[in-house]
Amino acid sequence: MATFVVEVQDAKGKRTKEKVEAKSPAQAQLSLRGKYPKIGRASKAGFDLDLDLSIIEEKLSGVGVKDKAIFSRQFAAMVNAGVGIVRCLGVLSEQTENPKMRKALKAISSEVQQGVNLSDAMSKHPECFDQLYVSMVEAGEAGGVLDEVLNRIAKLLEDMARLQGQIKSAMAYPVTVGLFAFVVFIGMTVFLIPVFAGIFQGLGIELPALTQFMLDLSALLRSPRVLIPIGIVAGGFIGFKQYYKTPMGRLQIDKLMLKIPVLGDLTEKNAVARFCRIFGALTRSGVPILSTLDISRDTAGNKVYANAIEASKQEVQQGGMISLALQREGAFPPLAIQMMSIGEETGELDAMMMKVADFYEDEVEQAVKALTSLIEPLMMVGVAGMVGVILLSMYLPMFKIFDELG
Repeated sequence: MATFVVEVQDAKGKRTKEKVEAKSPAQAQLSLRGKYPKIGRASKAGFDLDLDLSIIEEKLSGVGVKDKAIFSRQFAAMVNAGVGIVRCLGVLSEQTENPKMRKALKAISSEVQQGVNLSDAMSKHPECFDQLYVSMVEAGEAGGVLDEVLNRIAKLLEDMARLQGQIKSAMAYPVTVGLFAFVVFIGMTVFLIPVFAGIFQGLGIELPALTQFMLDLSALLRSPRVLIPIGIVAGGFIGFKQYYKTPMGRLQIDKLMLKIPVLGDLTEKNAVARFCRIFGALTRSGVPILSTLDISRDTAGNKVYANAIEASKQEVQQGGMISLALQREGAFPPLAIQMMSIGEETGELDAMMMKVADFYEDEVEQAVKALTSLIEPLMMVGVAGMVGVILLSMYLPMFKIFDELG
């Protein structure tokens, strides 16, 4: 008889390991069939690190907007077809590729099977389902239109994913070129300039200021002293992140972001589009307006707009109109305010919010294209400039020698 470690999973979806005395791995698994609904692999117990790669993969993985959009669309289709929620969650948990989402869905399925509301079960997994998602599901459950709400969630997440994808794809080229230029500059400074440094020392002439600067920079990059500026930059970056976490720091930095040419316009339009899209989706799904404002504030992405939404909430509580409240704060553009006002007057605020979101998402797309068209030539000029500075610093001493010989 030998001791085996068997991976098992209980009815609640919790994974654990059991030690069993048996003659073979198959016998060890068979002995636990009546105790656990799911039996995994069995390995011989011994002195090992017992490293579970699935746990590491789960910790490192994240649940993105695209993951939630795909899940919502599939969930809505199955619910609309009349499939039970527990069975839907079971099927979707088996086919999802994201390990964190898979674990959450199995736990949610187990709780729903025990009588817990779907929204309450989802709220226990904020890393997968945020407040926005849970509130819309709760409204769908209350109104008996869960499949419709899930379709709206999927549409909302797909729009957000599309906008994020456009921004990332537009910035991919400039970032790649910038990193390549930086690597080339460091490589030439560290490996090419020292070759010429020995030649210049043998000539015994006074070097031009640019050449001397590049030689000193090359010496710095090849010495332990380079850790000093690296430490300063790293410390400044960490300090900036810590300051941004404070309410005052975040407000000041977000205000500054809105004043930067081109980038500030992009930030403003993105924040307005995000607010209108989330507000319209929540109100259309039946979420109360005060809860909608709370969620919109928390997902605004910019402290300036979050403060404006919070101020408007206080006025709405007293019976005021949201368009007038936002207009007083001065954060939202006049066009968005006017369209909100029309929506309130006609009783179709949710539909008008969606139209505003569509308009500003198109504006964001155009702004991203304009920013990319501006950055690309600047990056090329920057790359040429860095290479040119290195080559010029190497040729200037030669020009000086030619002048003296002449």
